[in-house]
Amino acid sequence: MGHEWIGAEKEFKWSEDVKVESEVTEIVLVRHGETTWNAAGRIQGQIESDLNEVGQKQAVAIAERLGKEERPVAVYSSDLKRAKDTALMIAKTCFCPEVIEVPDLKERHVGSLQGLYWKEGAEKEPEAYSAFFSSQNDLEIPGGGESFDQLCDRSMNALEQIAKKHKGERVIVVTHGGVLRAIYLRITQASSAGKLLNASVNVVHRRDEKWIIDSWSDVSHLSSVGFLQRGFDGDAKA
Repeated sequence: MGHEWIGAEKEFKWSEDVKVESEVTEIVLVRHGETTWNAAGRIQGQIESDLNEVGQKQAVAIAERLGKEERPVAVYSSDLKRAKDTALMIAKTCFCPEVIEVPDLKERHVGSLQGLYWKEGAEKEPEAYSAFFSSQNDLEIPGGGESFDQLCDRSMNALEQIAKKHKGERVIVVTHGGVLRAIYLRITQASSAGKLLNASVNVVHRRDEKWIIDSWSDVSHLSSVGFLQRGFDGDAKA
């Protein structure tokens, strides 16, 4: 069984029979640029929100940085617009002909919190707000939201499949703060992932079925553009 590409948007279908080799795969994980809702303090989840002016400049800055580094063989992205728009700028600068969309890389569905401002979440949706910050990882967020375990499972599965397809190669994956947090905590088993900043570079390596964090939350390329200092912090209540 191989991998199939369907339609103009190149939907990616996973294969389950790729041999495991001892080569290192480098995956550059990128959080999308700043959006209008990021700046306003609104909870996006899986709701669409466009890159704002700062976010567009961040996307250009990260694209310029990655364009000067080792050329990736592919650029992957969440299917949400804010990630795709960031990924398209990166793909152009890195001379990759397309962006491959992976729905499992989309942000966590946070149920009835979606669309609210962080500062009003605890008052308007106390049960959902409590579930989001709960240490009970199998607790689903009321209103159709995912549990943290569900988010971790789909995020890591997507990463595993990309790594299997690109043994010994370098690829770029554009995703979201919640997904990055899930990946970091699943790999490190740490108690906190800290702040996940817009347009940050986070590098992981895969070798011999083991994941290693090479670098995390690097925003050195944004010195002339700026970024929201608060970032995404799923460990601390607003």
